[in-house]
Amino acid sequence: MLSNLFPNVEVEDMVTATYETLYMTIISVAGTLVLGILLGLVLYLSRPGGLWENKLLNWVTAAFVNVFRAIPFIILILLLFPFTDFLMGTIRGPKAAIPALIIGAAPFYGRLVEIALKEVDKGVIEAAKSMGAKTSTIISKVLLKESLPALVSGLTVTAIALIGYTAVAGVIGAGGLGDFAYFYGFQRSDFDVVFVCTILIVLIVFIFQFVGDAVSRSIDKR
Repeated sequence: MLSNLFPNVEVEDMVTATYETLYMTIISVAGTLVLGILLGLVLYLSRPGGLWENKLLNWVTAAFVNVFRAIPFIILILLLFPFTDFLMGTIRGPKAAIPALIIGAAPFYGRLVEIALKEVDKGVIEAAKSMGAKTSTIISKVLLKESLPALVSGLTVTAIALIGYTAVAGVIGAGGLGDFAYFYGFQRSDFDVVFVCTILIVLIVFIFQFVGDAVSRSIDKR
């Protein structure tokens, strides 16, 4: 039945492409989480009135975030080809897409982290400071802990954006469902392949959204 509906779809090839999309997404989400939290913390802590108030540091970090958020992802991939080749030893395949995915998504998530930190009750921060808590303790025990539900929600939004980025990266040979839909579907006019790839990408998005929402609800004690 399925072979009649989708005559050009090879299950084994679809499984491989789905694995590559999940690989790129999961690795880049992990990298984005680390770099995004660091960027968000620096933006929050170095702002006027922050624990590490520093105008120059804040300006440089904000400039980095704004510049990389403004560059369209497809152009960013091309700009990073020399860096990717140096770092990964190749500019093709799922592994080669990881640096561009992280650098493209981390500034976006960094802004979401900054917004989440700004929502933390200032009274709680002041209480921790009055008790002699170190800055590192305030960051880990107050800022990150209190903003955790918002951080998870922001990461979910970022992960879904990254799934879309992997599809774009596929157009220039990064592998995954985007690559398969373009080279083996669109270019050959096999639109059943494009359709199945689209359905699989949508399913992956739904799974990430469901898991992210479930985790956010479980840790939100308000």
